Amino acid sequence: QVQLVESGGGSVQAGDSLRLSCAASGLTLSKYVMAWFRQPPGKEREFVAVIGRSGVDTSYRDSVKVRFTISRDNAKNTAALQMNSLKPEDTADYYCAAVSVGRSWSAYDYRGQGTRVTVSS
Repeated sequence: QVQLVESGGGSVQAGDSLRLSCAASGLTLSKYVMAWFRQPPGKEREFVAVIGRSGVDTSYRDSVKVRFTISRDNAKNTAALQMNSLKPEDTADYYCAAVSVGRSWSAYDYRGQGTRVTVSS
């Protein structure tokens, strides 16, 4: 059974940091591009970051550049999102997703159940 499980969410103050983790079972993450996306309360889901299969190529939404860092450890079959200098507008449910090469992040093959991040001012 394929599973992606996120962890690390929580309630923090503006300016704090959180590290989200994504652990995979039943699939080999090295075969996939890994993405993080989020869904703020009452809003559509939005792209946050993506990392290529080797971990070299990354891309971020403009509002999180410099503050967030996506990473992966193919040997451990995990991915992560380090979030620094959090802002109230980062409040959302965060999801990791495994995406086949060549597809948009939104056309993911698998995603986790999500982890909630709440940032208060």
